[in-house]
Amino acid sequence: MPIVVGAQFKPVTKIYFFDPVHYTDLAPKDYVIVDTVKGRDLVQIVQGPHNVSSNEIVGDIKRVVRRATPWDLLQKDLWKEKQAEAVSICREKAKAHRLNIKVHRCEYNYEGGRLTVYFAAEQRVDFRALVRDLARTFHTRIEMRQIGVRDEAKLLDGVGKCGRQLCCTSWLREIASVSIRQSKNQQLPLNQDEISGVCGRLLCCLSYEDPIYKKANKKMPKVGAEVTTHQGKGRIRHLHPLKESVTVLLENNVLAEFGLSELITGKKEKDGGCGTCGGCTVKRRAGEE
Repeated sequence: MPIVVGAQFKPVTKIYFFDPVHYTDLAPKDYVIVDTVKGRDLVQIVQGPHNVSSNEIVGDIKRVVRRATPWDLLQKDLWKEKQAEAVSICREKAKAHRLNIKVHRCEYNYEGGRLTVYFAAEQRVDFRALVRDLARTFHTRIEMRQIGVRDEAKLLDGVGKCGRQLCCTSWLREIASVSIRQSKNQQLPLNQDEISGVCGRLLCCLSYEDPIYKKANKKMPKVGAEVTTHQGKGRIRHLHPLKESVTVLLENNVLAEFGLSELITGKKEKDGGCGTCGGCTVKRRAGEE
């Protein structure tokens, strides 16, 4: 198995693997210069040298060129101070070219040889003329990168419904896919405002507990199933997977909560119902006969 180090280009972003070559004493928080498909760049080590399986490696592993020097870090800070000015200039240029885009951030690489412009737009934009204009203004290579609403929220930061800093800016390195099915598994209201984050998409946190709910739901009966309890017969109205209990509407129109171990269900009831469905096709057929 190859030995690699894990590094990030920016805080709380995807971890990339690099070949440490002979720098086997690298530790988290160290800065190094690495080769990339876009040239050399400055990265921070987050995982020291360790073995990984070949399945975890995609493509060729680039190598660590050298340790970063104090001058490299000073250059990085100097160019970082110019980024706010670059954002203002890019916005003015985009307006002059009549492009309907929102420029959110500009980032120089550590030596100022490349300027990456992050922008959002509702559709594809022809920004070739803008790139030429920016290259003449900044005298560096320009890279335009269109981002989606989730990436936009990650760049701008904010506070979520829970009152804490957004997950995507505080600790979540990669955003997993989230589906409405995960909301249904947790019996959350299918109200767009209730289950959406500041980005307008489904909350990322819906995926955190989904495996637990999936496992718990396998033990639960269906809503509408007919059950027998020590208080009499009734039909299930609500499920509580984490508590492993259900709310039952009894025959006397009283709602009561029971644990799964307290329920008595049968595949055949005297009246022809199956006891596990919302039951009602078997009973209708029996009545018609």
